[in-house]
Amino acid sequence: MRNIVVIIAANLEKMNDVFILLGGNLGDKSKIFEETRKLIGERIGLITKQSSVYVTEPWGFESELFWNQALIVKTTLNPHEVLPQTQTIEKMMGRVKKSDLYEARVMDIDLLFYNDLIINTSMLTLPHPKMGDRKFVLIPLNEIAPDKCHPVSGLKVEEMLKLCSDQLNVEPID
Repeated sequence: MRNIVVIIAANLEKMNDVFILLGGNLGDKSKIFEETRKLIGERIGLITKQSSVYVTEPWGFESELFWNQALIVKTTLNPHEVLPQTQTIEKMMGRVKKSDLYEARVMDIDLLFYNDLIINTSMLTLPHPKMGDRKFVLIPLNEIAPDKCHPVSGLKVEEMLKLCSDQLNVEPID
């Protein structure tokens, strides 16, 4: 049994860390978040850390309160393979993208970091370009990875949170 544990631990170290933010404000959020995490485990990789779930005010538009949660997932997929998986999971959970504007949604899955990669293509930008402006991203992320260094700014997540000017309420669910 000990050999199996050692092999699993060695394989986990060879895997990539993808930092993900879940967000949604429609439907049975508890059930939707649980199912989304299950699908991420099946389609992307092992969730190694997850923050508390936070109730947050909508950012950039008027709507019902959101739930947000940050995850760290170990994966063998590259970032260009992770992105379509997250989009498929969003659709499986009932997301219908109506426009490019901010809107209420069943589930939104954002890629925040993938290891320390910097990617800027028409399909994918990593690290997430707006994360430093949003407390609903930084507070859950700070809970699970305060020392994670942003590969562009060089700031740790905890430093980014201190500098964030966002005034919207972000509170953990009791």
